Amino acid sequence: MTCQPLYTLDNLLELHQYLSGEPFTQYQDSLYFDRFLQWKMLERQPITKHGFRQYRVLGKGGFGEVWACQVKATGMMYACKKLEKTHVKRRRGEAMALNEKKILEEVDSRFVVNLAYTYETKHFLCLVLTMMSGGDLKFHIYNVGEPGLDRDRVRLYAAEVCCGLMDLHEKSIIYRDLKPENILLDNSGHIRISDLGLAVKVSKGGTVKGRVGTLGYMAPEVISKKYYGTSADWWGLGCLIYEMTAGHPVFRAQGEHPQHREMENRIQRKQEDYNKKFVKSVKDLCSSLLIKDPEQRLGCGDSGGNAVRSHPFFYTINFRMLEAGLVEAPFQPDPRLVYCGDVQDIEEFSPVKGVSLDERDEEFYSMFNTGSVPISWQKEIIETNCFSELNVFGPMGSRTPDLDQTQKTPETPKRSLLHRFFHRHVRKCSTAGVGNSSPQGPDS
Repeated sequence: MTCQPLYTLDNLLELHQYLSGEPFTQYQDSLYFDRFLQWKMLERQPITKHGFRQYRVLGKGGFGEVWACQVKATGMMYACKKLEKTHVKRRRGEAMALNEKKILEEVDSRFVVNLAYTYETKHFLCLVLTMMSGGDLKFHIYNVGEPGLDRDRVRLYAAEVCCGLMDLHEKSIIYRDLKPENILLDNSGHIRISDLGLAVKVSKGGTVKGRVGTLGYMAPEVISKKYYGTSADWWGLGCLIYEMTAGHPVFRAQGEHPQHREMENRIQRKQEDYNKKFVKSVKDLCSSLLIKDPEQRLGCGDSGGNAVRSHPFFYTINFRMLEAGLVEAPFQPDPRLVYCGDVQDIEEFSPVKGVSLDERDEEFYSMFNTGSVPISWQKEIIETNCFSELNVFGPMGSRTPDLDQTQKTPETPKRSLLHRFFHRHVRKCSTAGVGNSSPQGPDS
């Protein structure tokens, strides 16, 4: 007995034709459509620095600092990655910054930092990202107790990195820079992949060429400047699991890099590298991920990351619950501690002398500065209960004053949530709906 499809193409076309007729016209005349337009207008409001409270510095990158910040209207906490414009230009980092921004906009994953907003100031380009207050894995491996992590933490972090890589690979994105510094912990002890500046989007099943990444974590095919696909990321996962377990990198010196010595032979010859933390399943997983030939490497077959998740090391992980956010982490960061080095001595990024900005830079800034990312913004509005507070109607489903354009809207209380959203434009927005809102230019 064969199963017949519930809908055929003809059925779907007929349904689309019907819904695009009178039902859609009725929807356009309803208060639900008016409210939808209000939310979309709110989502597309220009974003400036004045919409955020800025707190302490969290760290420093190649182009600027990362600061803790809070959205004034909702109270949501984020990390603001500030890229100093002249530093970006001097180091020709425009393509990398724009690439990271575009890829982050496309990815919505529990295991990859999400982009919520982009905006610019006079001196900085700003990426507002998921708040990860628990520090990076490198700090936890080397600065919290003895070097290395216990097996339960290694297992959870490796499983979550695997899920993050699969989410990226599903969108044909190769990450290419997997290392402990780029894996961040949140306040509940779960991790996300960060820093997608070196990631690249390819055609489905496509490959790329280029020696990109961090020495010591690059796959052999990357170093040899051959074409490669997602295989480079599974090699990186092997390096990460080894380092989390052993408390030191796989390749301690450049002379031990895979371009000089095959990793699988090194593992077989140097049994002293395996201490009591390397149970059989961990050793086998590392060996399977660190095979020099990418065609033989775990994760590089037709089943992709599912082959990695099926490895015996992960038998105790319920991946469905993990993806749903229902697995409790074995370690939760202490909110009273700062899991990073001393950031008090970080010098403030000031403009580079001799680097001037011109019209071509403004064109780049206009592509970067696009405001809210819809999915992240909508999640923020729901999670902070702003949607339930504002998305209300009158008695018996009647129009509220802000939706009734035939009435004059009463003065909104000064400190209401609606006022915080709309600021000084609240009366204009609520009276005229979407059409009459005059956008502000980017913050200078």
